[in-house]
Parts: sequence; structure tokens; C-alpha cells
Amino acid sequence: MTISVWYHTFGCKANQYDTERMRQELESRGASTTDLSSSATTAVLNTCTVTDQADLSAHRLIRKLRRSHPDLRIVVAGCSSALKAREYWAMPEVDGVVKGQDPLKVALEVAPEPALAAADHEPIGGVLLRTNHRGSRGWMKIQDGCDRKCSFCATRIARGVSRSRTPDELVAEARLLSESHAELVLTGIHIGHYGLDLDPGTTLARLCRRLLNDVPGVRFRLGSIEATEIEDEIVELFATGDGLLAPHLHVPLQSGSDEVLKRMRRWHTREQYSRRLLEIVERVQPLGLGADIIVGFPGETDADHSQTRALVEELPYTYLHVFPYSVREGTHAADLQDRVPAHVAAQRSRDLREIGVAKGSAYTAARKGTDALVAVETESTGLTGDYLRVRVTGPADPGSLVRATLAGAADLSVAAGATGRQALPVLAASTA
Repeated sequence: MTISVWYHTFGCKANQYDTERMRQELESRGASTTDLSSSATTAVLNTCTVTDQADLSAHRLIRKLRRSHPDLRIVVAGCSSALKAREYWAMPEVDGVVKGQDPLKVALEVAPEPALAAADHEPIGGVLLRTNHRGSRGWMKIQDGCDRKCSFCATRIARGVSRSRTPDELVAEARLLSESHAELVLTGIHIGHYGLDLDPGTTLARLCRRLLNDVPGVRFRLGSIEATEIEDEIVELFATGDGLLAPHLHVPLQSGSDEVLKRMRRWHTREQYSRRLLEIVERVQPLGLGADIIVGFPGETDADHSQTRALVEELPYTYLHVFPYSVREGTHAADLQDRVPAHVAAQRSRDLREIGVAKGSAYTAARKGTDALVAVETESTGLTGDYLRVRVTGPADPGSLVRATLAGAADLSVAAGATGRQALPVLAASTA
């Protein structure tokens, strides 16, 4: 039996890493990978549950796939399936459900014995990811799970407690991935707690320093990290690492109001967050700086929103991800009263997104005429360390790191209605 698998990933970089592990495991068992759902015998959907829209997007895609491809076998995995397995099993379009991201369980659901060779112990694909099939950058999930208890978050429920991979294992994986990728992204669910559960314990900063020393010639980038958990040693690596630890931070804010932060069960204040970011910006330039913000959280007033807006205007963000609050079943916030009307949350979201685009556009314009270390993604596109998309001109091989001079806006259009980093202008980058 020939099994051809099409994969679709919803959500974060950790999910993208998990999908690649699923792909590698299935390929090691004899399945093939296709980029077209129309040529697949099986679709594997790796779901996200960060918002209700993430759940709905998965449901919509499942129904669309069944309408378009009646004979396609549809298997659902990931965070949403971990929490809502019964809902997916109840969908007539779904053929298999895996509660979570385990690549071995996905492989056995896609190809039960004896369809492909199978094992009931260590996955035969191995624990180390060798390449990222979709994209020029490689993902490295350094830990999973989260020990924090933010009142709005269902991902921590789906993923469990924080669990770190050992530095030795991560160095070995980085060496494999560096053969195919010029940039490796260190991702997870709560990477600021990396190493605290290991014996002996370690830290994210020590891991970064070791990766930079032991895997030369590749650029590393941090995934989302809490501002108050960024160690001074990481800031020093940004400042002195010759760009090989990408000068870019994605630091969730969620709200600029202390009252809302308390209801969210966040562990920092507005002032603590702001002070730490300004300390880092003073030391590291240029610096790409992004944030997640939730608007319309239960009880959020106009005054709370004004405080968030004022903080966003104060801090040197280069892009923002802004989301209206979404009720997540099983979380503490699901029981909170004083819900904000949807139209009010939508307006607050537009308000902050407009500020984010304006700040990002100004930052991009200020980068013209300066130099950047570019990870070349295709024959003509790349990504700077501070997270700007560029069109590359001059000698540059895909999958390489090159020094380039940034010029004016290139002829790559920005999609209508785009937000966050996708709304920023694309610069020309000359390697000549």
C-alpha cells in the first residue's frame, strides 16, 4: 500500500516543529510527503487551540478537504485534539484522532500495522529532526509544556508541565539541521524556563552560548519569550555575537493595564515589562521587537485599553500580533464576568494594529542604508536578523547567510489587510 501524506499546521513554531517530527517519522516508515492535498492519500492536520478561531479554522479545513477529496483519509492531531478529541471524533469527515503531538502515535494512526513497518517503543524516525521540509529555516523545540497558569491559556492544559530537552541532544540536532538550514529557531511553549527541570539544571543563556560555540556558521533565533525572563547573558550574546544570535525578540505583553494583568494571572507588572525591554533596547541595536496583545479581556475598560495603547506607543515595537479575547473551555478566565462586547474588542484590536503597522513601517524606513546579516530563503528573498523580509539582489545562494546593504522598498507587495510583520514593507538587500 502506498501512503502519501499532506500536512497542514495551525499555530505556533512549536507546532511546526512537531509536524516535521511527524513527517520524518512517517517517511522513515515508508510513507511519502506531498505538497498537494489533491495527490495525497492521507491528510495530517496539526491543530492549535490558542483561540476559538484556531479551532474553527481546523473544522473548516476538515470539511473543505472532505468536499474536495472524498477518498482522502483525514487524521487530526495537536493541541486542539488533545482537549477536544470527542468533538473531532464526532465529525463524520474525520478518520483518526491523536490526542497531542506524539509522532509515533500519529504514524500508527496514519499507517496501522502492517501497512507500514511499525514499532511500539522508540520511534524509528529517531528523536532528532534532520531537516525542515517546508521552509528554509529549521525549527528546534527545546522544551514543551508550561508551569505558569495564565488564566486565559488552554495551551498549557493541552501540553502539560514544562519539560526540557538536554543540551547534548539539542547540539546534536542543531548539527543535523545546520546541514540544510542557515537559521535555526529555538522554540517551545515557555522557553524562558528552559533547563529548570533538568538535573543538573541549566538556563536558556547557557544553551545559546553552547550552540553558538559548538555549531558555528549558522544563525540561531529565539522564539517567543517572556520579557522578565530574558537573562543578561542573552542580551550580551545579542550585543557581541556578530548577529549569529538574531537580534530579535517576541515578548508577549497581553495587556498594558496592571488590573487586567492581575486578572490574566500574569506574574509581572506593566512597569517591570517596560523597564526590562528598555534596558535591552539600550544595549542592542538594531533590534526587531514584537509582542502578543489580547484585547477585550473580561473586565477590560476603556481606561485599561488606554493604558495598553500608551505603553505600545512608548515602546519601540517593530510589529504586533493583536487578538480579541477568546473564551477557552477549562481555563479560569472562562468563568470571569463582565465580558467585553465583540464590536468593542474588534475596534480596540484595529486601534492597536494600526499603531503597530505605523511603528513597524517607521522602523523599516530607518533601516534603509544600513547593513544586515540575511538568511537567504529563496533565490530572491531572505530574512534579516531583526526580522525584516527582504528581496535579495546580487550573489546569494538559498540556505546561506550573507552580508547585505538594505535599500528602499522592493517590488514585493503587501497583502491587503495584513497585520503584524506581514504588513511591513519589503526592503531590497544588495549583496554586491
